[in-house]
Amino acid sequence: MTAHTPPRRPPPPAGGSDFARLSKKIAEASLMNRRPCYYMVRSIAVAVAYAGGWGAFVVIGAGWWTLAVAAFLAVMFGQVALLAHDVAHRQVFRRRRPSETAGRIAGAAIGMGYGWWQDKHTRHHANPNHEDLDPDIAPDLLVWSQDQARAATGLPRLLGRWQAFLFFPLLLLEGVNLHVSSARALGNRALDGTLLYGHTAAYLTAVFLVLPPGTAIAFLAVHQCLFGLCLGCLFAPNHKGMPILTGNDRPDFLRRQVLTARNVRGSWFTDLALGGLNHQIEHHLFPSMPSPHLRRARPLVRRYCQDLGVDYLETGLIASYRQALASLHRAGAPLRRARIGSAPA
Repeated sequence: MTAHTPPRRPPPPAGGSDFARLSKKIAEASLMNRRPCYYMVRSIAVAVAYAGGWGAFVVIGAGWWTLAVAAFLAVMFGQVALLAHDVAHRQVFRRRRPSETAGRIAGAAIGMGYGWWQDKHTRHHANPNHEDLDPDIAPDLLVWSQDQARAATGLPRLLGRWQAFLFFPLLLLEGVNLHVSSARALGNRALDGTLLYGHTAAYLTAVFLVLPPGTAIAFLAVHQCLFGLCLGCLFAPNHKGMPILTGNDRPDFLRRQVLTARNVRGSWFTDLALGGLNHQIEHHLFPSMPSPHLRRARPLVRRYCQDLGVDYLETGLIASYRQALASLHRAGAPLRRARIGSAPA
């Protein structure tokens, strides 16, 4: 006995692009409307928890329990980064000036150059998972495709053979990489430079003023490593392991965004922990949509993609990491074969 197959819904009517018709459905559902009360409550909650973490750091002082505070602050730095992300996409404020002001404040709180990150992230959104155009898959440390592996030199060539096993350990350095990349890209961004170096000076002064040198170094290691791990775990499920575009691969906007992204299933807690980025497909289609609306947009977008015959991928969180690691292992295959081929007989 065969399973009953529900009748396929008719395709959307002709007229306008596929994305334009979807955008109209989203607008009619009022999902692009701002959520000022939500962001006010969320910002206050994150600010209070962030300040509370530093208050606990001062009160606990030189005790080794301060490492638990370091772990808590790593999580809070991740939440501040998520707020900066929403602000940069103008989900919070409609105008550019307040968005940039709030984004720079959030960036300064975690030691991130806002201008550098916004430029990088904008290029990623325009061409997600494009080998030549997406800065998030540039082969600066890891290789993301077998073509990159064949052309790799230096560290990517050395690490690429076993990068799937090294991925999570390397994420421990992502927080430091964020600070260093921000500093290297300052250029003529004087305000970003002032905020970044001001953060660094205040951060190191507080740590070494309150803690003895050994405990201070341990605090820095725990805080920065776990912050990097948080960042990586927030963003890795979104595109890693999804199809990579090359050369003149330029599908239309809707397919470019949907086919290169992955959603992560979960409850409201998943939304909270991942800042709504678990609804990555909806976010990439509508970057300025407030994050609490992404869950509501999901069934509309999924149904629309089904009607068009466009693959819409959604997995659990662990499955998303597994797919990302499997993709990294496949990408490094040419380097493993080259090593075997060059081994002495």
